[in-house]
Amino acid sequence: MNEYKNDIIKITVSAITLIIAVVLTKVIQLPLLLQIIIFAVPYLIVGLEVIKEAIENITEGEIFGEELLMCIATVGAFVIKEYPEAVFVMIFFCIGELFEDMASNKSRKSITALMDIRPDIAYKEENGKFIEVKCKEVKTGDILTVRSGNRIPLDGIILDGNSLVDTSALTGESLPKSVSVGDSVFGGCVNIGGVIKIRVTNEYEHSTASKILDLAENAYQKKAKTEKFITKFSKVYTPIVVCLALFIAVIPSIISNDWYKWLYTALTFLVVSCPCAVVISIPLTYFSGIGCSSRHGILVKGSDSLEALSNLKTAVFDKTGTLTLGNFEVTAIHPEKIDEMELLSIAVAAEDYSTHPISMSLKRASTKGGCKTNKKVSQVKEIAGKGITAVIDGNNVCVGNGKLMDSIGVEYRNCHHTGTIVHIAVDGEYEGHIVISDTVKPDSKKAITRLKKLGIKSIMLTGDGEATAKAVAEDIGINEYHCDLMPEDKVNIFESILKDNNSNKKVAFIGDGINDTPVLSRADIGISMGGLGSDAAIEAADVVLMDDNLLKLDTAIKISKRTKKIAYQNIIFALGVKFGVLLLSLFTVPNIMWFAAFADVGVMVIAVLNSIRAMKLS
Repeated sequence: MNEYKNDIIKITVSAITLIIAVVLTKVIQLPLLLQIIIFAVPYLIVGLEVIKEAIENITEGEIFGEELLMCIATVGAFVIKEYPEAVFVMIFFCIGELFEDMASNKSRKSITALMDIRPDIAYKEENGKFIEVKCKEVKTGDILTVRSGNRIPLDGIILDGNSLVDTSALTGESLPKSVSVGDSVFGGCVNIGGVIKIRVTNEYEHSTASKILDLAENAYQKKAKTEKFITKFSKVYTPIVVCLALFIAVIPSIISNDWYKWLYTALTFLVVSCPCAVVISIPLTYFSGIGCSSRHGILVKGSDSLEALSNLKTAVFDKTGTLTLGNFEVTAIHPEKIDEMELLSIAVAAEDYSTHPISMSLKRASTKGGCKTNKKVSQVKEIAGKGITAVIDGNNVCVGNGKLMDSIGVEYRNCHHTGTIVHIAVDGEYEGHIVISDTVKPDSKKAITRLKKLGIKSIMLTGDGEATAKAVAEDIGINEYHCDLMPEDKVNIFESILKDNNSNKKVAFIGDGINDTPVLSRADIGISMGGLGSDAAIEAADVVLMDDNLLKLDTAIKISKRTKKIAYQNIIFALGVKFGVLLLSLFTVPNIMWFAAFADVGVMVIAVLNSIRAMKLS
């Protein structure tokens, strides 16, 4: 509360001096000039900053701001000798501004707290001593030591040691994650187990923590449609209100010659019509919703994306790494003429330069099986969506799917096993195939079930064959799937899904790989896996699930719907109360300006407090 200390003191002193001024004027018959002075004191204590701000806004071209409306209304109240009401309205306005600042700071904490996740210092071990270095000076490939209780400074791979890592700052996951040699760890997480040594994989500005901070800092630049409407509404609404106030003050006064009555009515009209309750509370609501999402490990890049989630009707999923773990394993080797280990060694040699998950699974299988891979490889060429061609020990080798075999005119044999089938051909002769299977994520089925309950249709797109796609779809409960897709096929099918969709409903694409980037960019809502997802996919996405948990998708949708509901509650409540008091002001109800102050600032305070509810999921 220290940051609000001066504001609270000013409001308190102003309120006390107002009470003293009212009592004095009731007890003692004071001259008019003295009355103005004793009421001007509490007015200027709280109102001086508002007047300055109104003047600054005018010089910057923002003529019809809420500060100017308050100044016109309160100065006008002084002119018609309604001094207590003028001071009260200004005090109440400043109380509302204070509540707005406090609420904004509270909802911002969940985002600004992220600033603590990016350490400035790392430790290198040299000659048994720890040397302190700045994280910005650490290069890719450097070896760092992370002691128990310290925050992991940069992204890296564990070279030595086993530990538990608290990933809650990045993913929102409360349970610590067990890590060991070979596992990836991310900067910003806390090492809560034993000492570990890591080899840095991303420098400071490219680290996961830095990317999250950058995305979070820019999240509020993208406004939701509701916010954009309110901004446009206020720019048109406020000038109209000022003109109406002038009309109410002048025309009826000329007709009736009762200038006091209609000037008082016009000033009341100005106070109550100030749109600050709506203009302030709606952005704050979405701000709070984004903060709530970040606490649950869901990074939403803008309020437009958060609002779009509330209208989600169709969720289109990539398979590998999204619905499945992407931990491919060789489950069968079926050679035609050569033995199993020779077939595997040919495939491994061709795939040696690839980092594709299938290539990695072949390499792991060859290591376990102890097959020889000392072959001479040249002229390696990767064909997107098909496989790899290479010259191995002087022979032309093709390793890939059925489309690759068709393109070179080789007749291949289908397999009864479920999984990804890697066919191998040498010098135009079919030599057999290897079956590689993936594992469905434990939460995929539950995530799809929850989406169904929300009335959201799920579709799966995959480059895998019919058998694999059907098995995964049936396992997790997806009724519609498209298989054997090239990267461009995914885009074309997604385009057709978008065309068939109702314009008021949204289509999301959920993926994790580089080849998903074009579809993520095209989707109404692009959702990427943040833990294992590629940098390109994370950059292209509108929403990032930081721990790759698909159940967070259901959470994000619920936060979105709740946030939108609160925003509409604020709009209806604020405008309803304002129009009610406006009607009363036109009928010149006595002392209506006190009600007008409530209809403006009181409603704003209530709307702001209601906005904060978006910080919580329920």
